[in-house]
Amino acid sequence: MKTFCLLLSALLLFACGSHQGNSDTFPQVEAIDQAMLAFVDSGYIPGAVTAVVTREKILHLGAVGVADYETGSPMEPEQLFWIASMTKPLTAVALLMLQDKGSLSVDDPVSKYIPEFGALKTPSGKAANLTISQIMSHTSGLREADAQTARKAKELADLIPSYLNGPTQFEPGSRWSYCQSGINTGARIVEVVSGLRFDQFLQQRIFEPLGMKHTTFYPLQLKEARRAAGYIRNNENGQYERTEVSEIFGKPESVPLGNGGLFSTAPDYARFTQLLLGEGIYNGKRYLSDEAYSRLTTVVTGDLDCGFLQEAQYGSRGANYGWGIGTCILRAPHPGVAAMLSPGSFGHGGAWGTQAWIDPVKGVAYILMIQRPGFNSDASNIRAEFQQVAFDELVKGRTD
Repeated sequence: MKTFCLLLSALLLFACGSHQGNSDTFPQVEAIDQAMLAFVDSGYIPGAVTAVVTREKILHLGAVGVADYETGSPMEPEQLFWIASMTKPLTAVALLMLQDKGSLSVDDPVSKYIPEFGALKTPSGKAANLTISQIMSHTSGLREADAQTARKAKELADLIPSYLNGPTQFEPGSRWSYCQSGINTGARIVEVVSGLRFDQFLQQRIFEPLGMKHTTFYPLQLKEARRAAGYIRNNENGQYERTEVSEIFGKPESVPLGNGGLFSTAPDYARFTQLLLGEGIYNGKRYLSDEAYSRLTTVVTGDLDCGFLQEAQYGSRGANYGWGIGTCILRAPHPGVAAMLSPGSFGHGGAWGTQAWIDPVKGVAYILMIQRPGFNSDASNIRAEFQQVAFDELVKGRTD
């Protein structure tokens, strides 16, 4: 466990020199850095990287705090983070790229590509007939893999039998329930249709074309990458204890999981959000058709309550959100994290506090990178404060 002295020493280190890792290459908005530094100084997070971008340029890229308490390394703008479920929109884009080629439709039954799904039943004994749209919008009711299967799996195909080990958990389409197995099944369909391993498909079709040089399932392969350490806060004494990513992620032998296997940097993920702000176009090249972009950003879950803010402690905001193909979509803004966003804004968070939200109406995307598990970053005051200050400083009253 961290001692208080170590924590205090680290706090003093980055309070005095928290910006030393910032690059002169990118613009930096002091008000955003100061807002994030307040969370560092209060002990809420060890450090953070923030970025704000439009379709064509970076408006802000800043870093505060430390990346590693043990070494005292300052956080830097190009620090590497486990982005966890921020992988899901990339899985969705991969599927939609294949739809654009005529290789599949997200309305197709999953069994067309993975025949074993043809035998899947619902709790009432009916044929499940799951569609790609359902598995990518968390309305499938699929079972999750057991821990032993997840640890032993070497390929996405190894996980499929565990997803089919019994009927769905509810009648498909009847409710929204966050489902890791559905997204991983989507990634497996990418493999079946393209003939490429999922990580290879993303590398060839998205990462290399967009210049995402520090985005990978296998961070040990990035020789120059500087990884931000993960820290979980001890609620009893307020101190931080180092924690590691689950053993199923990031190892050389790990399955390239479409639900949450990626590691990335704020500048890299900013490029992906610029593709989405461009409605499928990046640097003048089209990667997604208008139809595919519409499927990504249009609610397919009907009137179902969706998302991670459904509980009363978060304001019972399930009706404010819907789900598209792999993305959370804001139906109606509400106080807090969505106060500055337009209807139709979309994005996704990650398990350790990372967030990326795209506001196509205002033409801006917000990227937040932290590594602190154990709290709901979708509803966090750090996300709300970052987005609000960024909006006030960079977006309010701005004309393109």
